[in-house]
Amino acid sequence: MSEASNKLSAQGTVNPSTRREILAWAFYDFANSGYTTVVLTAIYSAYFVGVVAAQLDQQSPGTGTLLWTVSVGIANFCVLISGPVIGAIADYRASKKSFLLLTTIACVLSTGLLGIAGPGAVLLAMILAVVSAIAFASGENLIAAFLPEIAHSDNMGRVSGYGWSLGYFGGLLTLGICLAYISWAEGQGLGATHYVPMSLLFTAIIFAVTAAPTFLWLNERAISKPLPVGLTYLQAGFAEVRNTLVHTTQLPDLFRFLLCLTLFQAGVATVIVVAAIYAQEVMGFDSQQLIILIMVVNFTAAAGAFVFGFAQDHWGSVPSLAAGLLVWIVAIVLTLLADQERDVWIAANLIGLAMGATQAGGRALIGRLTPEARNAEFFGLWGLATRAAAILGPVSYGITNRLTDGNHQVALLSTLAFFILGLLVLFTVNEERGVQAGQSYGNP
Repeated sequence: MSEASNKLSAQGTVNPSTRREILAWAFYDFANSGYTTVVLTAIYSAYFVGVVAAQLDQQSPGTGTLLWTVSVGIANFCVLISGPVIGAIADYRASKKSFLLLTTIACVLSTGLLGIAGPGAVLLAMILAVVSAIAFASGENLIAAFLPEIAHSDNMGRVSGYGWSLGYFGGLLTLGICLAYISWAEGQGLGATHYVPMSLLFTAIIFAVTAAPTFLWLNERAISKPLPVGLTYLQAGFAEVRNTLVHTTQLPDLFRFLLCLTLFQAGVATVIVVAAIYAQEVMGFDSQQLIILIMVVNFTAAAGAFVFGFAQDHWGSVPSLAAGLLVWIVAIVLTLLADQERDVWIAANLIGLAMGATQAGGRALIGRLTPEARNAEFFGLWGLATRAAAILGPVSYGITNRLTDGNHQVALLSTLAFFILGLLVLFTVNEERGVQAGQSYGNP
């Protein structure tokens, strides 16, 4: 395709994208999912609490979990502040792809280095975790901003679902390799201080290699805009964000959904960050059991994302998301009532289905409600909402856990509340009205 055909037209419509380009976009979800599953969910989070911060946790129960959630919260606070500005600058310079490359390199390097923080090296581990999480979350914002450029309104749910579904298989690949190595290492008498750093190295390498198709085949379709006289890109970026926030009244359904998304994503983020810790501390799962559990959940999540994409395009985003949130609520209640491994497996697979559905559905609905001429900027606000959620949910869990001397069941009640509140706010969103408002929103 020529360069001209890969740009938005003067009318702001999306030119056709090739299947290869859509696959290249979706492959970034495949690439970065290894980071989510290994670092945030299945392996490193439990390692941080059980090994790196073990001495602190023994002295004061709940401290390890609190420090881990605080690390995630700090990273997401940084992205919350920088995300909308980076998005606005990317709009002016038409440089989402360049920013995405920088964040990918930063995440790959910091993830590989994370393994050097051994038992007791809590501060170093927290610093590297924060850097890697900032880079990962910034990349998520940027790759999401490509969605309205490569998909039409009538198939955005399916395309988003393809990405999330493929992403879960990326997580499976990374976890499978890590599980094979951990099984071998334990057979050789090697402990977590050996196989966890190696797992982090594998994760970094897989991320780097599988992200390559995105940078080879995904085109930067946005058109650069002239910089206002007398302003730097940073100043222009802040001005764009201020302008966006000032005009929120023109897009009430978009911003109602951003509030809804902040609430239920607070619950999702908490589950991602503390799932392995909960299974280890409450149910007594070991490393191999945790990885196998997360691998199975990834299968159900991939199925949920794929099927939900079609359901969303057929029945609408709001009814489909409501169904997904109801499944989340049931799954959390089952987790709270679990007293044997079988209960955890049932709840975990329900969580997988719901996670795939709500993650894909939230991104697609934001795409449908977003004015095309300001894709990166408004997806920066989507990133702001998800980052606020990633602070609110895990930190609330960590504080509650610490205040109750490590009582994870009480802490999980706060997570349940986020899903219930998100569902209530979702019922105030009018999708059709929101799409029409986005389409009529004035070009900058």
